[in-house]
Amino acid sequence: MAAGQKLSQRQIVGSIEGIGTSPRFDGYFAQVSGGEVTAAVEKVYDGGERFPETLCAPADIGDITVTRHYEVERDGTPLNALRPLIGQAYYNILIEHTDCDIKVAGTQRQYTEALCVGMTEPDGDAASGAPAAYSLTFSVGSIGEST
Repeated sequence: MAAGQKLSQRQIVGSIEGIGTSPRFDGYFAQVSGGEVTAAVEKVYDGGERFPETLCAPADIGDITVTRHYEVERDGTPLNALRPLIGQAYYNILIEHTDCDIKVAGTQRQYTEALCVGMTEPDGDAASGAPAAYSLTFSVGSIGEST
């Protein structure tokens, strides 16, 4: 990627890797959201002080959600296996930046040992031809090394 080149949202893709006996999901997810890093703060005013002293807490990482269109052959078996394991299955999450040809360009974010805490099943609508999608939500405990 050229220096200073902006990315479109379609150039950011995510994949998940099951840890232990967690069901395996192959390929990339079309949408990735979340993962914001924040730290709570407490403002402490000493008697008579005009401005507070700021005390911070450890950083917290927001939940990450990955979404993609549902394909029966690719996704049916792993979703069925994951359903009873919500709140028990752990995954490593890899979010990668791609070039304009959607080839991985080398920049990535890693989140390790993320607990799968939610699954949104594909919705159905007899009056719609739109593709069905599903999403998985993960509670992140730690950040791996990013490049």
